[in-house]
Amino acid sequence: MKIMAILIAVVALVSGAFALDNASNSTAATMAVADPSRPDSDTTRDADRKPEQTLVFAGIKSGDKVSDYVADAGYFTRLFASVVGSTGHVYAVEPTAFFKFEHFVKAVAELQGYAVTHPNVTVTTAAALEGLKFPEKLDLFWISRNYHDLHDEFMGPVDIAAFNKAVYSALKPGGVYVILDHSAALGAPANVTETLHRIESSTVRREVEAAGFKFDSESSILANPADPRTAKVFDQTIRGHTDQFILKFRKPK
Repeated sequence: MKIMAILIAVVALVSGAFALDNASNSTAATMAVADPSRPDSDTTRDADRKPEQTLVFAGIKSGDKVSDYVADAGYFTRLFASVVGSTGHVYAVEPTAFFKFEHFVKAVAELQGYAVTHPNVTVTTAAALEGLKFPEKLDLFWISRNYHDLHDEFMGPVDIAAFNKAVYSALKPGGVYVILDHSAALGAPANVTETLHRIESSTVRREVEAAGFKFDSESSILANPADPRTAKVFDQTIRGHTDQFILKFRKPK
């Protein structure tokens, strides 16, 4: 009976600590989203992007070291910087292949300006794989709506196996790899990444797990069953409302 009581007490303590961590993460996410200094260009996207729920799912917390890969103008970089605080750091990576797009050049300049007044943010421009080198091990590697681009011609395409192995190496044991992207229809051809800018979640899982990651969980907060997944994601009939998946993987301890 004493052993059973001890076991129950231990479970209760662990469950309580887990609940407190979740509550703390949720509060930090709420505060980050509510930050009045966030630009209108970010806040107008919140209804579609559901940032608070996304941050909680990712599990980002104070003190974390995070990489925001293809950070663009820094929508998530700013949120991450708010959550990790002064003891954490956000490494915003801007792959040079994207600089062929004029809007991207302007976006990176905007984020670089933000980093000047936020010492917990570093903006790096580098070739796809070179951008995966960091001065310290990471708690979280994040890529949003751009994993599919790694398969495309303008990016090289990138050696996917080498990319995911480099991410694996960049993370601490137990570190998290989160991929958010536009969902492709089941059985879509490989070039759907080029034609519609989508990718099947099963393809992502296969590629990432091949690098040694363990699948942790999937969020459906950005799912849209009404999206037929036959239109390009920039098509005005679906833009901002595509069916999207968020996959979380973990590097074994």
